[in-house]
Amino acid sequence: MTRQDRIAALKAAAAERILIIDGAMGTMIQRLKLEEAGYRGTRFADHGRPVKGNNDLLVLTQPKAIADIHTSYLDAGADIVCTNTFNAQRISLADYGMEDLAYEMNLAAAQLARKAADAVTAKTPEQPRIVAGAMGPTNRTASISPDVNNPGFRNITFDELVTAYCEQARGLIEGGADVLLIETIFDTLNAKAAGFAALKAFDELGVELPLMISGTITDRSGRTLSGQTPEAFYFSMRHLKPFALGLNCALGAELMRPYIAEIAAVAECLVIAYPNAGLPNAMGEYDEGPCEMAGHIEPWVREGLLNIVGGCCGSTPEHIAEIREHVEKYPPRKVPKIERRMRLAGLEPFVHG
Repeated sequence: MTRQDRIAALKAAAAERILIIDGAMGTMIQRLKLEEAGYRGTRFADHGRPVKGNNDLLVLTQPKAIADIHTSYLDAGADIVCTNTFNAQRISLADYGMEDLAYEMNLAAAQLARKAADAVTAKTPEQPRIVAGAMGPTNRTASISPDVNNPGFRNITFDELVTAYCEQARGLIEGGADVLLIETIFDTLNAKAAGFAALKAFDELGVELPLMISGTITDRSGRTLSGQTPEAFYFSMRHLKPFALGLNCALGAELMRPYIAEIAAVAECLVIAYPNAGLPNAMGEYDEGPCEMAGHIEPWVREGLLNIVGGCCGSTPEHIAEIREHVEKYPPRKVPKIERRMRLAGLEPFVHG
């Protein structure tokens, strides 16, 4: 099956049912209990900086472990698996002195996910499995100064973000990703840079893949870190004509619902949500079990708010299997026909007329 065949199958499936995206990669990596040597492997045994915690490096040093995680989510019923590339761009990799590995990491990560997805698809050809190339927010923010005493200062430029994201996108595309997922966005300007970079990579490689975009509401204020409401975030990203847009991370399903509803009311594309398994406890762990999390999500689909659903921090294959069981009996959200008007956004949305 070619990439275009898989994209066509994805769009056809989305018209008929709610699609399932996988759960947390980081949570599953933590279960491996790897120490420094496990992250380094033999290739990076003499690397000059500590690398424990660089989860993206594991696509090179522990490829079987990452492939097994993908397979566990696919076996749980996920239609879409995300590459292990959340921080695999040279901006974030600079913390480990591994900037020059960015392209290689993304290529290898997409190849791992592709192989796992194809193997499961071969067993269930009626349900083609899709690889989403994950592009995280980086550890820099283009809209906010990191220095409270100098509000005009920025430690990253738009062009630098575009360059890093374009390199990442090329690796993901050439490794076999079917869609690109710009995720966990806390600064809309970073997301715009990622979107522009994706389009640039499409032009350079002569391909065009669907884009999925997922923002993050940082707390109960109902805004991203850079201050936008969910509706304003959608208006800011609408020009990219995303295949799906929604929210992930930060909040559990119980608290995320009103913000997903806000997007579902205005989005002229599919709506995606993959919340955390509740809020972290005092130890930074997530206590919400599969049945409880799925129980919070089921009312969303019953009310027609979602097209794609899965889990973020704290979620596991068990969570994904339970979510699938709870949502599969409901139809997907119908994309509304929105009256044509001028729609602008700063921190708040503005609809002219």
